[in-house]
Amino acid sequence: MAGPPVTAAPSRGVGGARRRVNGVFYGWWIVAAGAGIQLLGGALLGQAFGAYVVLLREEFGWSKTVLSAASSLREAESGVMGPVQGWLLNRFGPRLVCQAGLVIFAGGFFIFSQVHGLLLFFAAFFVMSIGASLCGYLTITFTAVQWFERRRATAISLTTAGFAVGGIAVRLTVQSMESFGWRETAVLSGIILLVVGLPLAQIIRWQPADMGLGLDGDPVPAADAAGHRSPVESLSEPGTRDFTLREAVHTRAFWFVGLGHASALFIVSAMNVHLISHLKESLGYSLSFASTITLVLPLLFLVGTILGGPIGDRFSKRYLVVCCMFMHAGGLLLLAYAANVGMVLAFTVLHGLAWGLRGPQMAAIRADYFGRASFATILGVSNLIIIVGTISGPLIAGFMYDQTGNYRIGFDILAGLAAAGSIFFILATKPPRPLL
Repeated sequence: MAGPPVTAAPSRGVGGARRRVNGVFYGWWIVAAGAGIQLLGGALLGQAFGAYVVLLREEFGWSKTVLSAASSLREAESGVMGPVQGWLLNRFGPRLVCQAGLVIFAGGFFIFSQVHGLLLFFAAFFVMSIGASLCGYLTITFTAVQWFERRRATAISLTTAGFAVGGIAVRLTVQSMESFGWRETAVLSGIILLVVGLPLAQIIRWQPADMGLGLDGDPVPAADAAGHRSPVESLSEPGTRDFTLREAVHTRAFWFVGLGHASALFIVSAMNVHLISHLKESLGYSLSFASTITLVLPLLFLVGTILGGPIGDRFSKRYLVVCCMFMHAGGLLLLAYAANVGMVLAFTVLHGLAWGLRGPQMAAIRADYFGRASFATILGVSNLIIIVGTISGPLIAGFMYDQTGNYRIGFDILAGLAAAGSIFFILATKPPRPLL
């Protein structure tokens, strides 16, 4: 529970804290721990929910609409919870928030294992969603932003890679459901979160200055050594400081980045819900082929995520994201009008890589633009914009299918929204930092 052992490296900074652990900057240990926690969330619930839907429908006969409502509840909760979570992170720090989230997440699984009716199902899922949010993306990304500046996109991409690996590891969760039952798997998932997740959360630290370290492992600035957290003077732009939430929301960039992010998630969320149905029912492919595509997508997402960090640190994050938006749109159009396997595979490559390349840039751009001091609340409030895409994407595709008998028009609309999202990112230029 105490984290990795510290080597006998020369001590520096506040209280003689050491700069490296086993020869590695401590920030990278935090990145590894964050990736592990995101892996657990993705494998146990985030990308395993579809399997639970099948088994719950078989046991209780609940409609797809009712079960899909739970997914919408999760997305809505994440958006509404964002500003509150941002405040909690700034008030109590990421380690405590993450630990509380893991305990709540596990408790939700234990409640879920006892479900026999809809009321308890939604109550359990609500508890799990709160726990998953508190120990998930926002908390882990907030921590990475506090520890890195030059390597920020790389650090965020590596934590996100944990979620991608979780998409691959979800096969183990499904096998557990088939071998032991979904209730037993839910109990086991709760135990894993406590036994594995809590020790990983113990590794997390709020800021490098708390350990006498600087961003990216550099020498600690004097102001940080004194324990000053906000406002934070910009290291890259001396004489300026980080944005407050109030200042950020009055910039054009805050809204354009949020709207662009939402535009991308129209497609991502729709594919998570409707891809298998389109491949099987609209295009006539086997369930085995459709399942293979859904396995390849997280692999490509993982490749894109790992590549996206170094690329984003070296080149313009904004223009990289613009390219990704056109990849999302072009890939979806290929899928909508697919006449052969080659077009389906082209969609898989474009969408999977764009998803992975773009993901880390979303948080990194906000941190570059607005700084670290209010990052948690800025990203949390941005979630209120982002959820428009995550909730509406599946609904648009599903509604157009019900009206027309196929997904083509719905996918055309979503591709248009993604292409329009590229314009938001083109316009989202970096705002000037407030002066000290």
